Order: sequence, then C-alpha cells, then structure tokens
Amino acid sequence: MNAAMFPDLIVNGEHVPHTLVAAETQNQDAPKGKPGIAWRKAANAVAIRTLLLQEARSRGIAADPQEVGPGRFETDEEARIRGLLEEAIDVGVPDDAAIEAEWSKDPSRFRSPPLWEVSHILIACDPRDAEARDRALNRAKKLLDIASNDPKAFAALAARESDCGSKSSGGALGQLGPGDTVPEFEAALRTLAEGEVTSEPVLTRHGYHIIRMDALALGQVLPLAAVRARIAEALEKAAWAREARRFVDQLVQSADIEGADLKQV
Repeated sequence: MNAAMFPDLIVNGEHVPHTLVAAETQNQDAPKGKPGIAWRKAANAVAIRTLLLQEARSRGIAADPQEVGPGRFETDEEARIRGLLEEAIDVGVPDDAAIEAEWSKDPSRFRSPPLWEVSHILIACDPRDAEARDRALNRAKKLLDIASNDPKAFAALAARESDCGSKSSGGALGQLGPGDTVPEFEAALRTLAEGEVTSEPVLTRHGYHIIRMDALALGQVLPLAAVRARIAEALEKAAWAREARRFVDQLVQSADIEGADLKQV
C-alpha cells in the first residue's frame, strides 16, 4: 500500500505518522483490492486512539501497565487509555429492578448447559494436506450415504470403518457438554435433533466426522436467583460500552481532525 496516496492524519494539530496508520490497516477488514477502505478504517481507529491519548496526557494520567496474559503486559499507550476510561466512566451496579426486567424479557435465554449423547465415525486426515483431505472427504461421503440410508447400521459401520478409538464401542462417545469437543464438532451438535445424522461430513483438525445425535437433553431454564450475577455483569458491561462510546463521541465533536472522517463512525 502506497501511503503517499492518502492524506495526512492530523488530530488537534498533532501530525500522526503514516506508518502508524499503515500498521493499523492490518487489523481492518476490507474487500480485496480496495486499499482505500482499509486505510480509511485504520485512519479512524488511529485518530480515536490519538484523541484518547491526548486526553490522557491532558489529565496527567500516567502509564501503569497491567498483566493481560501470562507474561504479557499492556503497552504504555494501552495503560494510559485504560486509566483514562477508568477515570472518565463510572456506570455503577445495576439495581434489582433492572436485573429482573432483563431476565423477564425471555427467561429461556438462561439455561443450564445441554447434554449430548453422541456417536461418530471419524475419517482421519490432516486438513492441511489437500490431497489427503479430498480422499478423506470422498470416503466420508460414501460412508455418510450408507449411514443415512440405514441408521440402524451406524454402530456396525463405525466399528468397521472409523479411525477413532471409539470404534470399539460402535462410535459412541458418551455424554458431552459444551467445551468437551473441538469448536467445529460442537457447532454441528448444536444443529442436530435427537436421532439425526449430520447431512454433510464435518471437518475438524482430526479429519471428517459423521455424527449421530443419540440423545439430547436441553438445559433447564434457570431461575432468576441462579443467573442474577451473570445478568448484572452483562448489564454493567453494556452500560460501560455505551458510556465509553458517548465519551469518545464527545472527544470527537470537540476535536479538529484532518485525514479521517469520525463524524459518521
């Protein structure tokens, strides 16, 4: 991307180096062959970051980097922005009425985790190997046709054809809950009704799976008392996000910005 093609970014008289905007473009989604869109999104993001840092400096907020992961700490800029937002935004704790109103909108949203009793047939392959993946997919489709036409033969088919150790139990994996399998496998489970077999082979890091839902126990609707803390946390996060956006909007409205268009963000 040729940075010279794009206007300079100037925020309240501060010239922002093109290199900062260019680096930010890597974090922005844009159609292939449309570098201008990525640049404009990056310029907006960098402009907001610059505004926040300017405000942090004006308030005398010092950098106090915190650990955000094992052995990984905030940068000074991240620490200053966090300190600014902590100082500027105070949403408080939602009251009981707000929590109960949120729960009452649709109590069925709050359930205990489901349980799935599952069997599968694995056609193992390395998904990174295109030839091996194609061979595995062709084999998986043939086995899926057999399983779909004769569901009662699933266990025998798994015992004969599966590349998983569960073949010794007819492909049965027992009861599974959220987080017990890889994400692609779990996503498929969430689409299946009891007794149903996946309509297409499911690709995971292990290869292709033909999955049958043997039994399904949907989670029970939880009472308000059991989810009060969860709802309170969600409401507080949503309120914080709204206030953060309002705070940024105020900075934008009073700023003098060239090379970015934050009025429509």
